[in-house]
Amino acid sequence: MRFMTHALIASLTMALFGLVGCGSSDQEELQQWMTEQRNSTKPQVKPLSAPGKFSPETYGQEAAIEPFSIQKLTQALKRDSSQATANAALIAPELSRRKEPLEASPLDAIAMVGSLIKVGQPVALVRVDNLVYQVRPGNHLGQNYGRITKVTETSLALREIVQDAAGEWIERTATLQLLEGKK
Repeated sequence: MRFMTHALIASLTMALFGLVGCGSSDQEELQQWMTEQRNSTKPQVKPLSAPGKFSPETYGQEAAIEPFSIQKLTQALKRDSSQATANAALIAPELSRRKEPLEASPLDAIAMVGSLIKVGQPVALVRVDNLVYQVRPGNHLGQNYGRITKVTETSLALREIVQDAAGEWIERTATLQLLEGKK
């Protein structure tokens, strides 16, 4: 028991010396260093520039139509109705004519496999479902009311009529390129 008492006293003494060693002298040095650093560091703040002079502008649109007025709405509706009439004129002839056999196939299922000149006019050879057809400018092709506008040795150009995201009918061009080396 005496040995345990001496061991306890020795460990307490060591702990006490350890605490004294970590005492206030290190903290004083640290506080002194921080104070020196704080005093030696000078912030470098750029001065703010002087504010610019405000010069008011005169409003010159008093005579113009207000953006939310009835007149502006009427103009927009007239413009839209004239555009709808133009779009209807674009699609009306296509709806009234009889469809040709090659309009049943989508354009990506049709391949141009050759071209030739027949009676002085260019003719394209297109393959659909392993059948070869002769087409000329003016023939229809594909499911988007495509009409052939030009045939060259290596391609044929189409004018298609499709609906855009707003549901309006628009024209777009498409091209079929000659497939070489494929059967």
